[in-house]
Amino acid sequence: MKNLAGLLKWLLKAAIFFTLFAFALNNQQDATVHFFFGTQWRAPMVLLVLSAFAAGLALGILGMVPRWWKHRVIAKKAQQPQPPLPTSAATETSRTEPSSPPHGL
Repeated sequence: MKNLAGLLKWLLKAAIFFTLFAFALNNQQDATVHFFFGTQWRAPMVLLVLSAFAAGLALGILGMVPRWWKHRVIAKKAQQPQPPLPTSAATETSRTEPSSPPHGL
């Protein structure tokens, strides 16, 4: 069963590769991108599409960095060992807490 899943993954990757390769072969004609102030960029269509994809990927990653950083800081704080409570504080909290069972049991 594990071998079948690996084979299916490999076939999916091969299908994606050949689809993108065929797309690149079919879009070799030059295209022009007009920027501001009369500047323009002429390049093969597939290069323009690839650069647009890469720019979108970079912007998406940059948009996720603050959240990743926040989760990393929280995870680092969670891994730090907590200092044990002093024995006098531990006995005081156990005296003040009610010893009733939880509701619904």
